[in-house]
Amino acid sequence: MKMNREPVADLYIRVSTDEQADKGYSQRNQEEMLRKYCDNHSIEVRDIIYEDHSAKTFNRPEWKKLLHHLRKNRNKTDLILFTKWDRFSRNAGDAYQMINELRDLNVEPQAIEQPLDLSIPENKMMLAFYLAAPEVENDRRALNVFYGMRRARKEGRYMGLAPVAYKNKVDESGNKYIAPKEPDASILRWAFEQLATGVYNTEQVWKKTKGKGLKCSKNAFWQVIRNPLYYGKIFIPKFKDEESCLVQGQHEPIITEELFEKVQYVLDGRGRKYRSKIQTRSEFPLRGFLICPKCGKILTGSKSKGCTRYYAYYHCRKGCSYRIQTQEMSDALEQELQGYIPSEEILDVFHVLIAETYNDLTRDVQAYRRQVLSQVKDYENRIAHIKDLLATNKIDPSDYLEIKTRYSSSLEQLNTTLNSLNDKSPSLETLLCRDIKSVMKLDKIFRNGNDEDARAVISMLYPEKIIYNEAGFGSSKVNAVIKYSYHYTV
Repeated sequence: MKMNREPVADLYIRVSTDEQADKGYSQRNQEEMLRKYCDNHSIEVRDIIYEDHSAKTFNRPEWKKLLHHLRKNRNKTDLILFTKWDRFSRNAGDAYQMINELRDLNVEPQAIEQPLDLSIPENKMMLAFYLAAPEVENDRRALNVFYGMRRARKEGRYMGLAPVAYKNKVDESGNKYIAPKEPDASILRWAFEQLATGVYNTEQVWKKTKGKGLKCSKNAFWQVIRNPLYYGKIFIPKFKDEESCLVQGQHEPIITEELFEKVQYVLDGRGRKYRSKIQTRSEFPLRGFLICPKCGKILTGSKSKGCTRYYAYYHCRKGCSYRIQTQEMSDALEQELQGYIPSEEILDVFHVLIAETYNDLTRDVQAYRRQVLSQVKDYENRIAHIKDLLATNKIDPSDYLEIKTRYSSSLEQLNTTLNSLNDKSPSLETLLCRDIKSVMKLDKIFRNGNDEDARAVISMLYPEKIIYNEAGFGSSKVNAVIKYSYHYTV
């Protein structure tokens, strides 16, 4: 039981930033009203709490501090006073729970402009009204904003912060719009052009745009190259009975629709090409890797003119007469590489590497495939739903046929896209079923690959260069990893 003394109150003053701007609420005005109320009712003021957070929840910094103090110092405070109940909360469910929690601490919350004796059951109905009215107001305001933004999008206006390569601007009439931002717009246009060739994947182009100065994360870049906004259209998402659609935007496009569609064609996997590589081998693929067996210097390469044609040689520099024909050297090295047979252990590792590489290179295609599959499932569910409506006589057969035809057409297009993705991108299981041992043979990589492949094999196998003489390659030091990964049979 509380002592016979003047009641002690904490004054709770809450004004969120948007309320100050929209309605002119003032902390100073609230404090003045609360202090005057306490003077008139002989209430001692213990503390004044200022809050600038929304009342949608009680997850507010100052309120949590106040609650902690009340728990720690029971029976030191009798009242928490505020001007109106919407200063306390805008969520009826949370408010009732907090009132019960405060009562357990012997603290009574009270709004001085909307006083309620909560010991009277009927007053709880009025409290529900005071708490629900602001919540309804918030929901209505949010709904009005949503409808307003959707209507603006339908008119072709972009809403919100400008996307990548655009900037927000205001015209002479005060209307807001977005305009291309240089040099970002030119860099992004270049990125679309590179993707349209099908030579480079998304990550490679993204890294190049970063090097040119475009500030954009990898995930954001993926969304950019899929966004029709950049060729002048605005996407309107589905809402209730309205289907999703594209409308002509009022902003200036950065690329053409034709270029955008080419990029989508490539991203879908239908226009992807292999990365450009050197198509022909140079005549001196081993230059820089060979050591002269006589003097220990690095061999170079050049051609000598014969009676009918030129002959290519690896040879030493001035002061040493050693030389060997490039073809003879390549044949000897290829024969040497035939002796390296991949072990079973490294074949298992190679399976893992194939899986990781496959997932990395097809990440974009897989993401789009998942998106298409989701849309397919959505249309299949819609068709199933209208069948149920027809079976229960909730729609006419003519309406059913019309809706089913429309959905079936969209579903057919999606399945065509899905089949195209499956045809153009081989499955991981197909890759893993191939003869991995044959793919890993070093002599085949050296013989059939380009200069880059051949030099990669030599660099991996002989980290300290190659010494070739009458005894073969015995003097060359082989990479220890290769020794454990391959069985040498020659």
